[in-house]
Formats: sequence, structure tokens, C-alpha cells
Amino acid sequence: MALDVQPALFVSHGSPLLALDRGPFSEALRGFAASVRPRAIAVVSAHWLSRESLFVTSSGRPETLYDFGGFPRALYELSYPVRGEPELARRIVDTLSARGLSAVAQATRGLDHGAWIPLRLGWPEANVPVIQLSLPRELGPERLLSLGRALASLREEGVLLVGSGGIVHNLRALGPDDGPVDARAKAFDDWFAEKLAKMDVESLALWPRAPEADFAVPTPEHLAPVFVVLGARRPEDRVEPIFEGFQHGSLSLRTFALRPSI
Repeated sequence: MALDVQPALFVSHGSPLLALDRGPFSEALRGFAASVRPRAIAVVSAHWLSRESLFVTSSGRPETLYDFGGFPRALYELSYPVRGEPELARRIVDTLSARGLSAVAQATRGLDHGAWIPLRLGWPEANVPVIQLSLPRELGPERLLSLGRALASLREEGVLLVGSGGIVHNLRALGPDDGPVDARAKAFDDWFAEKLAKMDVESLALWPRAPEADFAVPTPEHLAPVFVVLGARRPEDRVEPIFEGFQHGSLSLRTFALRPSI
């Protein structure tokens, strides 16, 4: 039986404390997860950059990484005991290599919080195999779009592609979780939403020219995964908004999927 073409998902992972969330954000991810049936998930996260080659986790049981500090003990007591898929990892390495992208299987690296926290919210049963890919340290949009194009065919094989980062991610301007949204953060987030709705990838790639870009994107690694997702788009894809909102006034939680129109 043919596998359904899977969406490409961009999720804003916000603060690690979202792992304890039981509110609208986690409900939105659960709702999305219930609408798809991937045979595996391939995720790129803002928290794994590599310089020489791209890495692909190939462990059969990837470790849960706690790559953060200073949070409540309850956060460190969580885990995500998901299976890996070594054969898929090897095929991705071959696919990337065939496209001229240096790639290496990495058997010892686990899943960082940008990967396991949103996946744990959407798939708490940990019943879908997961692999993680690193991002190139050179985070220019064109290179990231090219990576997405190289991975796009996986969608036809039942693999859900996930980019995990944040449209606005300014840790230096954090406020109380229930405080007002910074106007500069909202300006950039609104600009992004407008261009995304039109699938104006050319304008999105010129994000440094957008309103309040310096405030919204002080460093590019959290925005970077969105271009991998956009690179994996298909002509028949539509944009499906999944969640919008802010955490701590300067962390956008905007989350969306690209999926074929019905």
C-alpha cells in the first residue's frame, strides 16, 4: 500500500519549560499529530550545528539530551525513549551525498531539546521512530533551502520532516510568561506570517530587511530550520497554521505545516 505524502512541519520550541505544558500549544501539536501517520520523523533543530559535514543520528535508541540548565527538577525527570531508524539514517546520508552534501552517520549522538520536547508533546507515546540531522554552521537561506530540497523526497516515503526553532527568539528580552508581547517581536512575526501566507520565499530569505529583524533574530540559528522546511515544499502544498502566540514576550511560538491540498 502506498504511503501518504507527509507534511513538512515547522515548530517553534520556545523555552524548555514547554515540555511541561498542558495548554493550547501542546493541544495544537497533539491535534496535528493526530492528523498524520508518518512511518518515521526526521528533525532538524536549532541546537545542533556542524561545520565540516552534516550528521545524521543512526542509533537504534537515541538518548534524551538535557542540553539546558537552571530549570526545575521535573524537567530533567522527563525522557523520550523513542526508537531510531538506522537504515533510514544511512539512506539519508546516501541521499545527501548524492546531492553533493557531505554527510556522516552519527551513532552516539542523542536528541537535543529542540527535537525531543516538541515531539514528546505531539507524540507522547514515543511510537514513531525519530532521527535528527544537524544544520550546517553556515546558515545562509539558500544553503538551507537546498538542504530541504535534498530531503523533500522523504515525504513521499512516509517520513515527516520537522524543523524546530523559532521565528522570534530573543532571550535577552524575556519578560514574564503572562506579560505583554514586545511590539518589535510582534512586528517581525506579523511580517513573517504575511509572507508565509503568500509563500513568498524570496522575501523570507531576505529576512534581515524585515521590520525589527535585529531585535527578533539576534542570531540566526533558531530561524534557520524554517528554510529547510520551505525548501522541502511541493507545488501542491498549502500553508496550514497550527499555532501562533508568544512566550515571555519575545519568543514566538508560531508553528505551521506545509501539506498537500486536498
